[in-house]
Amino acid sequence: MHRYQLFETAHGVAAIAWSRAGVIGFRLPASSADSTARALARRFPQAMRTDPPPEIADTIAAARHYFMGRKTDFSGVRVDLGAQDPFFAQVYAVVRRLGWGQTTTYGAVAKELGAGPEAARDVGQAMAANPVPLIIPCHRVLAAGGKIGGFSAPGGAESKLRMLAIEGLDLSPSPPAQQGFAF
Repeated sequence: MHRYQLFETAHGVAAIAWSRAGVIGFRLPASSADSTARALARRFPQAMRTDPPPEIADTIAAARHYFMGRKTDFSGVRVDLGAQDPFFAQVYAVVRRLGWGQTTTYGAVAKELGAGPEAARDVGQAMAANPVPLIIPCHRVLAAGGKIGGFSAPGGAESKLRMLAIEGLDLSPSPPAQQGFAF
């Protein structure tokens, strides 16, 4: 049986779902508890809301600390990803090793896995399908040239920029070097 809990963070209401084997789902903060609960119910319609066991309560506390801007490490959190495409599972293992404030690119992850540059798109698909964002820090994977790339969480690329800013990275676009005249 799957269980879940909603919780407040400094950036909105997040959610976590778990099984006996570990975290099965994580929903990044959204502006309302209703939208967070609806999103979680779509993924885990049979899940029951309940008080978290100590290990999950620790993960919730860590997520709250993260969104308050405190350096946080989720590498020890047990996850239960169920059956995964083998390539996606390899991608998740590589990305999970990225620490606070570290970034990489889709292409670099593909290269680390021994795949060619054409596999960068597959890495992006794995990131979009990531069931436990933050715990598997897909926000730390960028497009070529350090561009922000996509982000399927609430708020899209803006949320990715905010999460990277929490970690001390400013990837917002610079203002143009030349400004037009204001006539």
